[in-house]
Amino acid sequence: MTGLVTDRLACQRGPRRVLDEVSLAFAAGAVTAIVGPNGSGKTTLLRHLAGLETPAAGTVTLDGQPLATLGPAQRARRIAFLPQSVQAYWPLLGRDLVALGRLPHGADLARPLSATDAAAIARALDRVDGQALADRPIDALSQGERARLMLARALATEAAVLLADEPVASLDPAYALDTMAVLRAEAARGGSVVVSLHDLGLAARFADRVVVLAGGRVAADGPPGTALQPAIIEAAYGVGFRMLAVEGQPVPVAWARRT
Repeated sequence: MTGLVTDRLACQRGPRRVLDEVSLAFAAGAVTAIVGPNGSGKTTLLRHLAGLETPAAGTVTLDGQPLATLGPAQRARRIAFLPQSVQAYWPLLGRDLVALGRLPHGADLARPLSATDAAAIARALDRVDGQALADRPIDALSQGERARLMLARALATEAAVLLADEPVASLDPAYALDTMAVLRAEAARGGSVVVSLHDLGLAARFADRVVVLAGGRVAADGPPGTALQPAIIEAAYGVGFRMLAVEGQPVPVAWARRT
């Protein structure tokens, strides 16, 4: 099977089964939102999809090949991973941060970049509207500005698969919408985009498909209007929801804790 696929994937941490019998296939040209409450396994799933963790059981394959058989550089060229945290401990320039996304392709940042690498970096900066940040030190940037550059770093890899772990967490609404629009555009270019989200409204608006995780298992998998039905998300989150119609699109809004 082509694309990124999990088959009965499981993750064990001590006595706790963090992921259990997770079987999913992620198609090219689509945004898949992974949603669920804290501790449901969203980050753990993305880390397994990126090949950063070894399953306790089951498999993860890319175009039919087990991820475990791919070398780190080969895997990094085909799967770009954007982690949650955006830390800045040194005054690296924005352009140099984005250039790190070309390391899997053999870029040597101690030498002048090739024309191919320089063009990929410029395209990534353009896509996040980050050219004005390219020559500024990242430790002097805001959280939102650093997040844009980290997204550009992932885009610069030009991988077929982009995994983004809560990329809008702690961002204001404008940055959050911009980020989701960039991910939507990446899918429109033919990429397979998998993004974990807490904001169900953004999932409803931007995702082609929503996977609801609860207790490490897949509670729902389908288009937003199917996967985000109140009965499903209320059971997963333990919260009562109200569905609001926005331009004909049902959007879930957390309303009250269930008693």
